[in-house]
Amino acid sequence: MLRVGLTGGIGSGKSTVASRLVGHGAVLVDADRLAREVVEPGTAGFDAVVAEFGPGIVARDGSLDRASLGRIVFQDSSRLQALNAIVHPLVAERRSVLVDRAPADAVVVEDIPLLVENCLGVGFPLVVVVHAPAEERVRRLVDERGMDAEDAWARVRSQAGDAARRAAADVWLDNAGPPGAVLALVDTVWEQRMVPFEANLRAGRAAERPPRAVVVAPDPEWPVTAARLVARLRAVAGDRAHRVDHIGSTSVPGLPAKDVIDLQVVVDDMATATGVAEDLAAVGLVRRTGRWWDNTRDGGTWDKAMVQNADPGQAVNCHVRPADSSTWRDALLLRDYLRDTPGASGDYARLKRELAATPHDSIDDYAEAKTPWMLFTLATADAWADRTGWTSAPT
Repeated sequence: MLRVGLTGGIGSGKSTVASRLVGHGAVLVDADRLAREVVEPGTAGFDAVVAEFGPGIVARDGSLDRASLGRIVFQDSSRLQALNAIVHPLVAERRSVLVDRAPADAVVVEDIPLLVENCLGVGFPLVVVVHAPAEERVRRLVDERGMDAEDAWARVRSQAGDAARRAAADVWLDNAGPPGAVLALVDTVWEQRMVPFEANLRAGRAAERPPRAVVVAPDPEWPVTAARLVARLRAVAGDRAHRVDHIGSTSVPGLPAKDVIDLQVVVDDMATATGVAEDLAAVGLVRRTGRWWDNTRDGGTWDKAMVQNADPGQAVNCHVRPADSSTWRDALLLRDYLRDTPGASGDYARLKRELAATPHDSIDDYAEAKTPWMLFTLATADAWADRTGWTSAPT
């Protein structure tokens, strides 16, 4: 099963995207619909809302007068928080029941309008954000839903801004164009990302990668993507993690690299590392065994559990290491030394490009060819650490 968090501001066209995904076979769990169900007359949620906001928000037919309630909460953030404190736990409980009922091979799309506002993205392997400019969203609310313009703007402004949504998005769907234009984007995401992601995750299989090293120009999105992934790892590892870091070449600004996000989790011991590695399937990462990443193969003594992405849209290596290993410190030291030393970073960039351009049979061959330079540079970095007072303590 693959769980997908779908979100977007009011009027962005999220329902259009959800309907298209359902047409492809996705199982939809609609938080808006659930939010209505949990406060229907006769429910504990209804009673709690009326007790909080008074009988004035009850319509003549005995149901909630949503327009009156909306005018209260979207003009006052504290009242909105009070409503959310009642409704959100009830919705979360119901969502959990529905997800558990989905088939084992399902793509479950959870339509959550306030996913970003409530920091729920850390619980999903994939977050899809539907975007439209605020002005266009207000126009749609006024023209298509008959909403008062002032009320429409109040609702838009009460929600997260574009920057926060972009930071949360694994997939950004631009729906600023004419009706239906976004559907082709949805089709591509379904076929090329969601379907293979689900199959890989269910099989415990990492997504395919190029067989040889491909070094690309530095991407300003690398640290943004890494921050999103780090938050997910922290959510899964919890108190077991001493620290979670973005490491490797993509963590050094301006450094060319393979388009692979390297992450590191430091835990107490190898038993804990193995447990964390297995648990990361909840956020779309699968443990690798065999070859050089398996610490148990042939009685080996490798000092980590290795986890990689099942998502074909983003390559990830996650190294889960015990605290008594020296390797995790080396990874942080090399990262910080290269960040602080442009000359060394430039030398490394040239080496990477040369080795990638040299015929090689596998990524392992490319990595092995870098080893002499890495060992020399780590020795230099140790001297830099002594000189600058660098420490591996979490910041």
